[in-house]
Amino acid sequence: METEKGEKEAAPGGARRAGAREWGGLVLLALPALVIAMDFSVLHLAVPHLSADLDPTSTQMLWIVDVYGFLIAGLLVPMGTVGDRIGRRRLLLAGAAAFGAASVLAAMATGPGMLIAARALLGVTGATLLPSTMSLLTTMFTDPGQRRLAIAVWSGGFMAGGVIGPLVGGVLLEYFWWGAVFLPALPVMAALIAFGPFLLPEYRSPSAGRVDAPSIALAMAAVLPAVYGIKEIAKDGPGAVPLLALAAGVLIGRVFIRRQRRLTDPLLDLRLFAAREFSASLGAQTAGLFALGAATFFTMQYLQMVIGLSPLAAGLWTVPGMLLGVVGNLLVPVLARRVPAGTVVAWAFAAAAGALLLVAAAGTSGPALAVAGFTLLNLVVNPAMVLTYDLILTSAPPERAGAAAGAAETGNELGIALGVAVTGSIGTAVYRRMLAGEALPDGVPAEAAASARDTLGGAVAAADGLSGADAERLLEVAREAFVQGMQVASVLLAVLLAAVAAVTGVLFRRRPAAAAAQEARGGAPAAEERPSPR
Repeated sequence: METEKGEKEAAPGGARRAGAREWGGLVLLALPALVIAMDFSVLHLAVPHLSADLDPTSTQMLWIVDVYGFLIAGLLVPMGTVGDRIGRRRLLLAGAAAFGAASVLAAMATGPGMLIAARALLGVTGATLLPSTMSLLTTMFTDPGQRRLAIAVWSGGFMAGGVIGPLVGGVLLEYFWWGAVFLPALPVMAALIAFGPFLLPEYRSPSAGRVDAPSIALAMAAVLPAVYGIKEIAKDGPGAVPLLALAAGVLIGRVFIRRQRRLTDPLLDLRLFAAREFSASLGAQTAGLFALGAATFFTMQYLQMVIGLSPLAAGLWTVPGMLLGVVGNLLVPVLARRVPAGTVVAWAFAAAAGALLLVAAAGTSGPALAVAGFTLLNLVVNPAMVLTYDLILTSAPPERAGAAAGAAETGNELGIALGVAVTGSIGTAVYRRMLAGEALPDGVPAEAAASARDTLGGAVAAADGLSGADAERLLEVAREAFVQGMQVASVLLAVLLAAVAAVTGVLFRRRPAAAAAQEARGGAPAAEERPSPR
């Protein structure tokens, strides 16, 4: 391994202890995670405000929320390979500048199309940040105990963003326009650009292959039509166009997989998946963040548009869950020395299923059950994510750390985006079914009724133009319909996580004895125990 100045890094299998520069660099690497988490949480908080200002359709609203996640998921693996080739620090700093520019564009959006485009650019530029931060961690922290703590701190950046985001976003939405929620990214990206060259090492992998442009196109062509099909089926029921789009996504996905098997330098090295530890960890991580992304999407809207809280009050209700998630993350290194990682992950998912049942039990009378479920979900899922990150990174060879980090972050972002898209579509389908026919009260004008049947935000906007009694009846029916959709989605998510808990419990119990013994000593699998992508 060579640094930018030609200096030699420690041997991949070495256990060099990190010093002050590395720990300072870790704080810097946590900043992009913090900003991305803030963007995610404040956007959900801003949904009612931008709905009123831009008047997006329900489909446009789902794209505004999750186009970022789909694009970043499609580009994380290739960006991990680009970082291995041109330099992880160089890619990180270039991405920071581009992310700041895209944030300004999102803040200034004047219509749904412009905001979707800006969010797409944030996805493209965000894809340059996350693989670089994760793969640099493996370069900076080679001691197993320190590495696990570093991952916990880095993951804590996401949680800190989740805590800060609702508070900062709530204040900004109280006093400024909704676009202001994107601007806190600017000083953070400026700090990364200013201090990164001094605190972060450069790394290039001599074995990094070229980036295969057709594979990138195939990956995006597989994901986007499939998601479009899911959204449209949920919106209007099965139809020729959405079913064809879904089928096209599946077929293109098969072509993508076949191409990866033939390439000398694949975009996604499928041989990494031969390691049970890698596959099980990546699958569990994706499922956990699928559920967490969906729960956040529903909870933020529920607190504001069903319970009627202000953005700041809604943000404050989510803070306990975020804080407990941070505490849980930091306790992971201690817990992992006493309990096998697979056992922790399996029990965490079982507890998460129970948390979602609490959300499913929530009604329109008060936020207690929904907030309790959201808090418990954060407490148990986020520490499990720290362990899956560590298992993903340590099950791959050091020279493939960028690709492994890209795969981990792809699972992360795709899980969150699919969680919002799939469960959001399920919730929308239930909502519209509840408001079909004669469900709306008499006296609601046709235009207001159409808006109310589309989204809960549309119902809130329609109620503003009605008399007091008519508005109250409309809101009562619409809120009940939204809660029904949230309950159905939460029960389905609970079933999913219960299944994941059972599967991971079995798979990790069958881990090779050598890997389990190494983990019990607080380390990662030795180099010879790691799967080789040959």
